Amino acid sequence: MLCGTQATARLIEVFSAIQGEGLNVGTRQIFIRFALCDLRCHFCDSFHTWAVPPQCQVEQTPGKRDFETYPNPVPLRSLLKWVDRQNQHRLHDSISLTGGEPLLHTPFLVECLPELRQLTGLPIYLETGGHRPEEMARLLPYLDSVGMDIKLPSVSGENRWAAHREFLKLCHNSSVEVFVKLIIDCHTDPTELEQSADLVAAVSAEIPVFLQPVTPLEGSGQPIVAPTPEQVLAWQALMKHSLKQVRVVPQTHKIIGQL
Repeated sequence: MLCGTQATARLIEVFSAIQGEGLNVGTRQIFIRFALCDLRCHFCDSFHTWAVPPQCQVEQTPGKRDFETYPNPVPLRSLLKWVDRQNQHRLHDSISLTGGEPLLHTPFLVECLPELRQLTGLPIYLETGGHRPEEMARLLPYLDSVGMDIKLPSVSGENRWAAHREFLKLCHNSSVEVFVKLIIDCHTDPTELEQSADLVAAVSAEIPVFLQPVTPLEGSGQPIVAPTPEQVLAWQALMKHSLKQVRVVPQTHKIIGQL
């Protein structure tokens, strides 16, 4: 988004925490959480990002949760200043772009990411629904790694197979590191897991895939139940028929209180 000549973004929060999902699990990251999402997944635990709040929260000291609020939209210069303040020597392993769906802010990111990299020297990681290949193509030169979801219709209520296929091909054919994440619950359809495995294997059987048991939500209004241990073992075995790396990792940030 442009405001006059000043690039701006609509943000939820900027903070420092331990990554709880995917290939970067356990590493320390500076999180930039963007507002807005064009998906409505049943299991979403970030539905507060679906709309733009009047203010965003910015942590003043890494890990202290001493948030101050600033009005949306946020000027690029302000975001760079906040990230620079977070970027203490050798503390962080990378910067995480999350949401919401960060690719809804592609014009801003095209302008922001080169400056962010120059300022911090940190690798840049994108967490995405993996369903907007046109925007992804614009951002690939500025990214180091991508964690993309495959949205299983039986779990998420979304159906994005064609977009996921194109998205994953784009990432694999570029220089970025890419992995795939699938949220699973007790109602997951195994045929969708097979379809997901075939989709990934058609690009490369070497791409890491993470099965992430859903975290039940209190008061969400949705009957969300995690899969049984037996289901998880059977589904991992099913996907490993065609893929080399299928890992089961829960949302560890919730277990250790890194929300």
